[in-house]
Amino acid sequence: MTGIKTTGEKKMMLFSGRAHPELAEEVAHQLGVGLVPTKAFDFANGEIYVRFQESARGADCFLMQSHTAPINKWIMEQLIMIDALKRASARSITVIIPSYGYARQDKKHRGREPISARLIADLLKTAGADRILTVDLHTDQIQGFFDGPVDHLSALPVLADYVGAKVDRNKLTIVSPDAGRVRVADRWCDRLDAPLAIVHKRRDKDVANQVTVHEVVGEVEGRVCVLVDDMIDTGGTICAAADALFANGAEDVIVTATHGILSGPAADRLKNSKVSEFVLTNTLPTPGELELDKIKVLSMAPTIARAVREVFEDGSVTSLFEENK
Repeated sequence: MTGIKTTGEKKMMLFSGRAHPELAEEVAHQLGVGLVPTKAFDFANGEIYVRFQESARGADCFLMQSHTAPINKWIMEQLIMIDALKRASARSITVIIPSYGYARQDKKHRGREPISARLIADLLKTAGADRILTVDLHTDQIQGFFDGPVDHLSALPVLADYVGAKVDRNKLTIVSPDAGRVRVADRWCDRLDAPLAIVHKRRDKDVANQVTVHEVVGEVEGRVCVLVDDMIDTGGTICAAADALFANGAEDVIVTATHGILSGPAADRLKNSKVSEFVLTNTLPTPGELELDKIKVLSMAPTIARAVREVFEDGSVTSLFEENK
């Protein structure tokens, strides 16, 4: 397949960095196009070279790159690719970031700290990005960091429909792992018609050194609990929350998250956890050592491809959310 799709006088071109080519190939297949051939390599000192092997002049260009490890390298490659498209006279540049790096650094907790999520948005804009298309930002406010359109897609329909089809809805309880995820968990409850519980972390007054204990607010005894989060990094928080649910009599625990970062001790924690299944999406590549039977990876390619098609055809990305309510 060619990397070019035309509609009337408009021309779509789909590009991918080297961070997660498998997802880009899936999106290309959904769109019925090929990825534009790209020459990319590292110099001996780590500098990145990129050259597109087809003309992008006058095209609506869509550039995919997930911010995965080594995250700084792939962000830099994406910025270089945006600059190359701008200098190649692209008509528009939409940056597709299935997983947005530095999203957890979205505000200052203390003095002399950066707001790195805003810096990433500024870098993308300065490089030449006209639009961002991303999935499940850590906080909604990051949309306002970018001076241009931001299409914020949700993995909730994909994850919730999978879970809803395999469990007894009468025994289902949706659980937020902390207060910050309650809003998202509430949307799960609406979709699956299930009650809500919250894992509340607090200081143990009887133990020094700031040890925290987990209290469960809500009825979980004898229930199938679904812990919902936006990401799993080292797995410590989510596995501790699952342990608290089991300690309070949960019959089973399923963990869902959009972004499986899965760094450091995550592999051992997930393997040794009593959680029956970890349901993730493919916004990030899953590390090879975590190919476990209890890890299920669902594809976001159809959702991303539909959003790309709507943007290219001047349709409504919002319609995707309304259909999935």
